[in-house]
Amino acid sequence: MTTKHESNVSQPNIKSNQPWLKNIYATPVVKSFIAGTLSGTCSTVLFQPFDLVKTRLQKSVNIGSKLGMIAEFKNVIKNENVSGLWNGLIPSLWRCVPGIGLYFASLHWMKSTLGNTQTHPVESFLFGASARTIAGIVVLPFTVIKTRYESGDFKYNGIIHAIKFTYAKEGLQGLYSGLAPTLLRDVPFSGIYLMFYTQLKALSSNNVDTSSLINFTNGIIAGTFTSFITQPADVIKTNMQLYPLKSVVFLAFGEALSLDL
Repeated sequence: MTTKHESNVSQPNIKSNQPWLKNIYATPVVKSFIAGTLSGTCSTVLFQPFDLVKTRLQKSVNIGSKLGMIAEFKNVIKNENVSGLWNGLIPSLWRCVPGIGLYFASLHWMKSTLGNTQTHPVESFLFGASARTIAGIVVLPFTVIKTRYESGDFKYNGIIHAIKFTYAKEGLQGLYSGLAPTLLRDVPFSGIYLMFYTQLKALSSNNVDTSSLINFTNGIIAGTFTSFITQPADVIKTNMQLYPLKSVVFLAFGEALSLDL
């Protein structure tokens, strides 16, 4: 049982900490980071099977397999059970949760500090590209590990072991393999996506509050168009991270083209 004196001593400490924590969480950049991490967690868990199948299909450039998306889904379930579709989820979370949080925090800071009231398309492109460059470089080692987990060709005993093993065998070059095509994919993707999204949002709002459905639709349209543009760089990125000995961009690009022709 605490005495009256003890309660009087402890209470001011609790109250004095609350404003400090409240001020941190009230910071717009921190709010953007938290919102990004939460959305990153949900989207990563939900769409991990599609990300895994995408990696397997892109890997087929080097193994000569020509399975389609549905066939690859069936193949994974047959050989690895349904849970196999979520292989690489943990490294995906290590990559996406802080990465998306950092992206939104950087984007918010640039828009609030450097942006104008009426966002110009070029301005949106530059902000999106810059924010993605920062996030992409920071989390690239986790991107490499995620890709290797999803391929099914690498067996690790956890994230820490994977990073240590890759560093011991390949050094920093291994952990940052595919940096160039990753940036060639992510930087234009984020820039073009944000540019199209802001313009579509401006067109669809028409001076009225837009619904979540309209924003969702705008995001799908912008994301679909941008994915088509950046897909070649994504294929090169995957193969460079899986097969670092073939880490010449033109070689990877040439193999992709030769199989398509």
